[in-house]
Parts: sequence; C-alpha cells; structure tokens
Amino acid sequence: MWRGIPYAAPPVDDLRLRAPAPVVPWVGVRDAAHFGPVAPQDRNGQFLGPARGVPMSEDCLTLNVIAPDDRAVGLPVMVFIHGGAYSVGSSREIRRQGESLARAGVVFINFNYRLGALGYIDFTALSTRERPIECNLGLRDQVAALKWVQSNVAAFGGDPDNVTIFGESAGGNAVTTLMTVPSASGLFVRAIAQSSPPNAIYPSTITAGWARDYLEQLSEVVDNSSTESTSLESAGELLFASSADDLVVAATRLQLATPDRSPGTIALSPVIDGDFVPERPLDAFKAGRAHPVPLIIGTNDREGSLFRGRLDILATTPPRIRAIFANTSKKARKALKAQYPGLPAPRPAADFGGDFAFWYPSVKVAERHARFAPVYFYRFDIAPRLVRLAGYDATHGLELFALFDRMDGWFGRAMGLLGGRRAFKAAGERMRRNWVSFAHDGEVLGWPRYTRRRRRTLIIDVVDRVEEDPRRDRRIAWQDFVPHV
Repeated sequence: MWRGIPYAAPPVDDLRLRAPAPVVPWVGVRDAAHFGPVAPQDRNGQFLGPARGVPMSEDCLTLNVIAPDDRAVGLPVMVFIHGGAYSVGSSREIRRQGESLARAGVVFINFNYRLGALGYIDFTALSTRERPIECNLGLRDQVAALKWVQSNVAAFGGDPDNVTIFGESAGGNAVTTLMTVPSASGLFVRAIAQSSPPNAIYPSTITAGWARDYLEQLSEVVDNSSTESTSLESAGELLFASSADDLVVAATRLQLATPDRSPGTIALSPVIDGDFVPERPLDAFKAGRAHPVPLIIGTNDREGSLFRGRLDILATTPPRIRAIFANTSKKARKALKAQYPGLPAPRPAADFGGDFAFWYPSVKVAERHARFAPVYFYRFDIAPRLVRLAGYDATHGLELFALFDRMDGWFGRAMGLLGGRRAFKAAGERMRRNWVSFAHDGEVLGWPRYTRRRRRTLIIDVVDRVEEDPRRDRRIAWQDFVPHV
C-alpha cells in the first residue's frame, strides 16, 4: 500500500483556480506511508466532513495505491472516485478502502480532488489576462489523476491499458461526465457508475448566476464592506485573498440555499463550458459521442430516503415538487403523481426526489449508451433489518458498505444488530466478484446486457435475480414528464 502520492502540483497561490499543473518532482525516496491532506471542506456542514484531527489543505492532490502481495504484473486497475456532493469526502475517509478488491486480483487506486468553490463553481467570468481562472477544476483533477495512472501504474503491477473507473454519487456523476470529456479519451477502458446523478451538470448561463450568489455570500463571510463583489476586479481579488476556511463557509451557505432557490439542481457541479465539457453528457450519450466503453450503471432501491434533515437537498418538499411539476403538462403531471401515491407525503416525496435525481437519468444513460457499447444495469435492493425499520431501506450510499466489505466496522455491526448482516455481506461478496470480473475483461457471468428493447436488470438482494424492465410504468411516466432527459 502506498499513500499520499502527488499526481499534480499543489494548486495554491497563483495556481488557485487554475487547471492542475504537472507534479513537482522530488529527489530520492518519498515517504508513502501516510495519506495526504484532504481538500478544504466543511467538517460540520450540511454533509459530514472529516474528523477534527484530519489534516486539510489546498495542497491536496494526492492518490493512494493498493496492490496484491504476489508481485504480479499486468493486473487490471480499478480507480475509485469518491462521492460527497462535490463538497466533502476524500480518499482517506474509509481507511482500508479497496483492500478487499485488491485481494481479488486488481490494483486499486483512489485519490483526492478539489471540492466546493475551489473545484466546482464557475468563476471564469472573473478571468483576466493577468489573473486567469479556469472552470471544472475538480473534473480536471480527475483527468490529471487518470493520466498519472497511465504513466505510472505499471510500476505497481497494473496494466495501463486495462483501467476501469468507478464512483458513487458525485463520484458516479464524475464517471458519467468523464465518459463524455474529450481529454479523458483513452484513459480508461471500462466504467462503473453507482447512484450517479448524470444530469447534475449545467450550462454556463446557470452556473454564472451561482457564482454571483457565491460571491455575495463570501463577501458577507469575510465581512468586507469595502468589496463590491459584483465588480470584476474586486471580486477576483476577493477570491484570491480569502482563506480556504472562508471559501468553504460561503460554499456551504450556497449549498444550503440552492435546493429552494433552484429546485432539482445542485450548485456545486460541473459546468458545460463548450470546451473541456463540450455538451450535456446525456446529449453526448444519445448521439454516440460518449467514449464507447462498457458500462455498469445502476441505483439503489430508495435513493431519496437518505436525504432528510440537514441532508435535504432533493426535490422532496411541496414547494420544490411544485416547481418541478411546473415544467411540464398537466396530463404528464397526473400520470407521474399516480406512480407516487400520497405525494407529497414524506415517503413518496423521498422516492420522487431520488428517482428525479438518480434513477431516471441513469436509465436514460443506460438505454442511450447501450446502442454503442455493452451496458449492464443493476438495482441494489438488500438492506439490514434495522435500516429498513428506520425507514431508509436500500438507500443512497448503502451499497458501499457491501462493496467495500465494511460490515465488520462499528457502524456496519450496528446496522446488523437486528439481523440481515450475513446476507448483506454475502451480497457484497457477489457484488465485488461482478465488479472485479468486469474490470478484468468487461464481461459478467450470468448478468445479461441491458438494451432499450430488453431492459434486463440485475436486482442485488438476498438472492440476486434478473428482472426485465422493473418499474416499467414509472419509467414511462417519467419519459412523458421530462422527455428532454
């Protein structure tokens, strides 16, 4: 295991808000026993960040490598992209993440990338010749990490021509987006998108407004009454003069405000800039302009049930749901409401919001990409009994406990107190076997491909099964409701 390996130059000082620069070489042997600092993020914000003692710095662009002990060469490589709504998360949040996959015969890599305002707000309107600013910085970091893998993974026993990227939530969004980023072409040969919100990527006309809102928040955070944050020069100065802590606080404020101001959107997100991201990924998938690599994609049974309390970011409240419904016809609204009896009561509202963000756009990615490359679709249904009794069921992120074999930790054992732990662990073992098989050669034994004509879906449960077009009526209702997706 090697930790804290830099894959790009520290994005600090003049490199803040710039595309990642080449890594700074070092002399001699570098200590790779410790994780690098995590990207600046809120430790106690809307989403739970790292513990107080975890180092945090803008100098965060590092990765970790885990390889099997048998000194094999030419192994498949699996590169994991962490989630966290592009506001929290890191490559060290699960200390032994990836070990179970490495034991199955792959080289596992995960990495940090820039988050929040430093990675996912579009400030290019403030760019000048003297102080250039670029956008999609977190996404650019991901491409830089994949380029490092191409150049260096053979030294760790990996095959640079057999790289699979996979990620969950925001990391899943990164996967579906990278599949349409021209500069990522050739950096991976397969992809796995777990609980991706594929449509959480917006044109610059929208992201520019979020940048203005953010600058107002930042001006309040630093209490700079002399700064007119709407002027080009002073706003740029504010961004570069502010501390990372202040940038994080302002990002949390923007994140909290967005679900009600712009229901159904996520302010911290990639931007369709016409260059690095030339078009909406769903449009690229439809036209066959995505990289034609085999894809596993899927969601969990009840994605939206997690997003309650301070995690409430989805279109789950009556005003937010009304705003979504306002964008379509009365007939389509009526048909869709019939699929969520009791809407806007909490349970159907959670399912509506989860399907809007995760499930239905993932279905569209699958059916469109299946015309050009092999696609395997899944739904993760299994959940320990205590999780079901708490009303979460197989919710957002739960599959990570299965995939990364986390049920022996304190939280995993707590989830299994009332039963279901053994079956859940067994489902995780099958899931790892499928993921690793896919990483080897793109095939998964007993899992038929997904096509628009035959929407065969692997249901991961106590006993796995394949269903054809599960929730067909709901899918058709969504198609009429948001045909533009």
